Amino acid sequence: MLRCRPCKVILQICIPWIRGASIDRKLCYTSLRSKTFSLEPFSRFPIPSNDSLPADVQTTFQETKKKAGFVPNVFKALSYRPDELKAFIQYYDVVMDEKGNLTKADKEMIIVATSAENSCLYCIIAHGALHRIYSKDPYLADQIAANWKTADITDRQRAILEFADQLCHCKPLTDDNFEKLYEFGLTKDDAWDIGSVVALFALSNRMAFLTNMKPNEEFHLMGRVKREQNES
Repeated sequence: MLRCRPCKVILQICIPWIRGASIDRKLCYTSLRSKTFSLEPFSRFPIPSNDSLPADVQTTFQETKKKAGFVPNVFKALSYRPDELKAFIQYYDVVMDEKGNLTKADKEMIIVATSAENSCLYCIIAHGALHRIYSKDPYLADQIAANWKTADITDRQRAILEFADQLCHCKPLTDDNFEKLYEFGLTKDDAWDIGSVVALFALSNRMAFLTNMKPNEEFHLMGRVKREQNES
């Protein structure tokens, strides 16, 4: 089994994978649609070999691995349909950009809470890690994943998650839902941003179920342990 050291932050400082002496999983290769694929344990769909992917997707993978130390399995799984992966990444970058009054931690909180409502293993683990990093709180993501209604969150965070939960379950919104956001200095544009995050990860959650996607091992310890320091 592939083992990897814990890493501190995705897109900032990660420790490269450490491969064991033996690997007990099989990499099965086949030709499909004139491309080379491998069957990986993190997806039930074939994963294209890196050199069979479009050049821009290969560049994205290379840049992500250089910054993060690994390529998230969601990228690899969705590369089964490269054009859909590119559309997903583009929309993700736009939606998750820090704008308005919602912080990156706010958005990751929304993802963890709604992914928990949808029982999405991949997104709970992966975005729980990102929430720990952006919030600098090693505990709250776990509480939110278990039950956001009883988590140690602020009134502002509760208003955000109540709004997100309505959307997650496709319940009609009322003026009162918006007014609760306004009480904490949030705007109608912020409400749109909450909706965009919920909608994007409704897609992501369902693609994770379709593919039986599993999170990278790196995500489990991110934001929980201190980055290892090289000895001088």
